[in-house]
Amino acid sequence: MSLVREESSSPDARIPTLPIFCHATKVIWKRHPPPVFLTKNINMQEMRNVKQRDSCAVDQTSSHERIRREDAAEDQYQSDPNLIAPPFPRPVLHNPMMLCPCRGKLKLLVVSLSVIILFTWVYLLVGNSENGRSLLLSACLVESTEARLLERDVLASRVREVEEENRQIRLQLSQSQGLAAQPAEGNYGNQQWVASADTGPEDVENTAEERANHSECSRSPTAEKCELIHVACVCAGHNASRDVVTLVKSILFHRRNPLHFHFITDTVANQILSTLFQSWMVPSVQVSFYDADELKSEVSWIPNKHYSGIYGLMKLTLTKALPFNLSKVIVLDTDITFATDIAELWAIFRKFTEKQVIGLVENQSDWYLGNLWKNHKPWPALGRGFNTGVILLYLEKLRRIGWEQMWRLTAERELMSMLSTSLADQDIFNAFIKQNPVLVHQLPCFWNVQLSDHTRSEQCYTEVSDLKVIHWNSPKKLRVKNKHVEFFRNLYLTFLEYDGNLLRRELFGCPNQASSESTVLQQALEELDEDDQCYDFRRERIMLHRVHLYFLQYEYTPTDDGTDITLVAQLSMDRLQMLEAICKHWEGPISLALYMSDAEAQQFLRYAQASEVLKNRKNVGYHIVYKEGQFYPVNLVRNVALRNVNTPYVFLTDVDFLPMYGLYDYLRKSIVQLDMANTKKALVVPAFETLRYRLSFPKSRAELLSMLDMGTLYTFRYHVWTKGHAPTNYAKWRTATTPYKVEWEADFEPYVVVRRDCPEYDQRFVGFGWNKVSHIMELDAQEYDLIVLPNAFMIHMPHAPSFDISKFRSSPSYRYCLTTLKDEFHQDLSRKYGSAALKYLTAQRNI
Repeated sequence: MSLVREESSSPDARIPTLPIFCHATKVIWKRHPPPVFLTKNINMQEMRNVKQRDSCAVDQTSSHERIRREDAAEDQYQSDPNLIAPPFPRPVLHNPMMLCPCRGKLKLLVVSLSVIILFTWVYLLVGNSENGRSLLLSACLVESTEARLLERDVLASRVREVEEENRQIRLQLSQSQGLAAQPAEGNYGNQQWVASADTGPEDVENTAEERANHSECSRSPTAEKCELIHVACVCAGHNASRDVVTLVKSILFHRRNPLHFHFITDTVANQILSTLFQSWMVPSVQVSFYDADELKSEVSWIPNKHYSGIYGLMKLTLTKALPFNLSKVIVLDTDITFATDIAELWAIFRKFTEKQVIGLVENQSDWYLGNLWKNHKPWPALGRGFNTGVILLYLEKLRRIGWEQMWRLTAERELMSMLSTSLADQDIFNAFIKQNPVLVHQLPCFWNVQLSDHTRSEQCYTEVSDLKVIHWNSPKKLRVKNKHVEFFRNLYLTFLEYDGNLLRRELFGCPNQASSESTVLQQALEELDEDDQCYDFRRERIMLHRVHLYFLQYEYTPTDDGTDITLVAQLSMDRLQMLEAICKHWEGPISLALYMSDAEAQQFLRYAQASEVLKNRKNVGYHIVYKEGQFYPVNLVRNVALRNVNTPYVFLTDVDFLPMYGLYDYLRKSIVQLDMANTKKALVVPAFETLRYRLSFPKSRAELLSMLDMGTLYTFRYHVWTKGHAPTNYAKWRTATTPYKVEWEADFEPYVVVRRDCPEYDQRFVGFGWNKVSHIMELDAQEYDLIVLPNAFMIHMPHAPSFDISKFRSSPSYRYCLTTLKDEFHQDLSRKYGSAALKYLTAQRNI
């Protein structure tokens, strides 16, 4: 019984394994579906197997029923011992599954499933091999492949880290230099203005969030300490000489390195700038001048419509003009203002590649795009072109590639169609770069923020810290149209009115080769006794003031007869209103020295440019002597005006006096009549004064005598300082018809006409007192004859007392020092002219 049950139960235990196996196979198929042809075959085979399984189940049920009946008969036989044998013989029992006719079909099913599993794994193997990996690789092959993949990932990671570091550095630079604007159509390379060889164009893709994660403090490369920086500039004429001073101030204000300025100048600018730098005496600054006239032949053949004229083409000749041993230089226009240390710009030379020879900023207007107006045809340029207001020239490389021949060939070829240049050298530079783009190093836009009417400079700058260089490249200059022009104008005026004396600072740690003037001045200062009561007076005598000659346009044409006379005078800001009246009374040339601060000089400039009278007078030379010290160096200022006279004769006067109408012509005639060219004569012009601010000026001597009798006019200082003009002998003058000679007397200080080679004023006398007296005394010592002119006169106009005369009247120390200076002057006069000068000492003691 137990055997039957064991045998009958084993098929039941094995039958359920088939559904489990089939379920697992379905799961595999679901994840990795087999090909379509396999699926169809499997479905048909499964249907056949189901039919066989159903038939086997029916046979299995009948077999169980028969076995149950046999078991019941066997139990009856065992319980009844009278039964000898069972009612029917018991057959040998077999497994019902073995008796099932679907047995062969089941084997076929198993084989089919095995084939299906095999095909499934082949399918998976092929699919994974297409993705680059194989499931059947050996362990060693897998390990070697993984090692190579790991090494490649490490290298890729390191490359990404370096790229990220570079990107962050460029991001920091771009943030400190300003956000770039979208380039206008036609900008070559689709680069931003700020994107250049210095900053990659990928920087502009950074989001605001990424920029916020980085510091805005960038480490801009600078020149090495004490490295000499060379700056070149073309400067010609009076106006350019005035503009270049503001440029120099802005550079000196920020600089930390020694500088060497190279100026290509005409005769006028050479005189102005050489005097300015010689009197400025800025430590660690060298200046060299090159004659522009010698370079004119190099560019005079080029037709030029630009307002700068032939000098606008001079930058093309710098490789020839500058010393051959000079390898690189920064070239600047005169209308440039620096807002940072120029050493940062100099350091960009280090970023040049082997082929790059010129550093330029892209032009910020649409000029070279040719769309400003109809039929506008500019010179060829690369995209927007480049602006030549700021140039980095690698002179050594330029000479090596034959720059002089290359720009000439470019100009000759383009002039065949363009006929002339519109923007001077900038057109030729751009045509050259168009043909040789690899030679240019594009600078970020903030190194040349261009403020002309048609520029888009506001797309370049974003913050104050982004401004490096401001370029006023418009004929309108400060009147240019720009919505931020007030900010730029204030920045410009900061340096325009800045006290240049404050820029005389030493560069500590850098060797400085002192000039001969500074050495002499230092020795003279060391010889002074600081405990001397008159130390300030003595120090003022040797002080070297900064001088700017011909501050405004000056034109003079010499006369043919050699009798021309220049009116020489000095003034300060409080006498400025006298200039127009003097110009109306005197038609001849005038030399005026103005004692002013930098800010007052700009006030005077605006006043002169707004005055119709002064604008129309080109024969007036204005020379600025900049303020320094506590005293008014009146004789030094007079000497500056006297030294810069172009006529053979001078009329030495003060700005408070108005000469009579026609005095200029009368004096020229008197010079011929008295043969002043061959004799030592000083023509005395009698001086009168009025106490009325509004005076009907006398037009003749007779009218003056009438006003003198009526009390409207007086002889000059008759009630304050009679001795000053008493020797003129006004009583004799009233009736004189011919010139007459007078003798020198103590304290005589007339206003005279003398030759230009007369002795200068003694500069030890500052402020009020004895400044003119000492000069007339020396004229007499040199045996000048004092001749009074009968038909000449001048009238002193009233004004408020000067600050110096107030100090003279109120300070005993001031009067004591003036007396001491008088005695020293007498002693020096005696040593210079011998016994003939003893009479002046005797006359002084008799007073």
